[in-house]
Amino acid sequence: MVHKGDAVVMPDGEAAHVPVMLDRVVELLSPSLRAPGAVAVDATLGLGGHAEALLTAHEGLRLIGIDRDTTALDHGRQRLSPFTDRVDLVHAVYDDIPGVLDRLGIAEVQAVLLDLGVSSPQLDEAERGFSYSHDAPLDMRMDRTQGRSAADVVNTFSAAKLTRILRDYGEERFAPRIARAIVRERGERPIGSTVRLAEIVRTAIPAATRRSGGHPAKRTFQALRIEVNAELAVLERALPAALSRLAIGGRIAVLSYHSLEDRLTKRALAALATDTTPRDLPVLLPDQQPEIRLLTRGAETPDADETERNPRAASVRLRAAERERWR
Repeated sequence: MVHKGDAVVMPDGEAAHVPVMLDRVVELLSPSLRAPGAVAVDATLGLGGHAEALLTAHEGLRLIGIDRDTTALDHGRQRLSPFTDRVDLVHAVYDDIPGVLDRLGIAEVQAVLLDLGVSSPQLDEAERGFSYSHDAPLDMRMDRTQGRSAADVVNTFSAAKLTRILRDYGEERFAPRIARAIVRERGERPIGSTVRLAEIVRTAIPAATRRSGGHPAKRTFQALRIEVNAELAVLERALPAALSRLAIGGRIAVLSYHSLEDRLTKRALAALATDTTPRDLPVLLPDQQPEIRLLTRGAETPDADETERNPRAASVRLRAAERERWR
């Protein structure tokens, strides 16, 4: 495997994207992975770039790679083939980290990585239906083996429910207009393609607003993707689940790509990093001391060089913490 500019060339010649904030993620997680027998969980394996870097940096590391996308697991299996004896790849949603570890007979781990959002293959493979830039079936499922598609959502949900999804998950200020337009257009014929949905959204948004702020369908597609894959609900369950299996001295790193993900991550980490001794007590209670120590000052962002090389990295926010004790 050789590096070629900003791409990694796979054994079959296919180019894969270099993962976001790779060096910083390895730097943050490495202190907990140096001991013999260390186990790391890459809970959103994707193309396996972060996993490959961690396995390369730590020769004794065992890595558990989880992904709900079977295509991603196939990519990861190919990329990580030199480390087969140290890798377990599992098809699961990442909020099932405890279940995955139980099935593998692992009680606790030394590191967990959550690289959230949609992966490059999902965006780049037009037939997956994640992108408004290519005409494709309106799918957006990360796991195509189960669940409803984006077409199911736009063709069956009420205007009120669509409005809530677009407002809450896409932060779309024209959510009611777009929802009404979707319901009106699907009355003529079902909405089944990404390009048709993008055009419906574009025409529903006032012309003056369409002139700035990027593609007018961007927020709608984000909202539908989050709804189809229950992304925020999964993350809300996954953070405490992952932290519950983190050993003393173990570390967690989370890469978020929009404010909704980052807000949930910040809240979950802050809750365990806070002393909960009642304010009216004169001394700190030992069993109320913080469980984790924050390793990042707020959320870290990629540098200008990385965002120039990879525009998709521009929105990423990285937070990390280390378990210090159990309450």
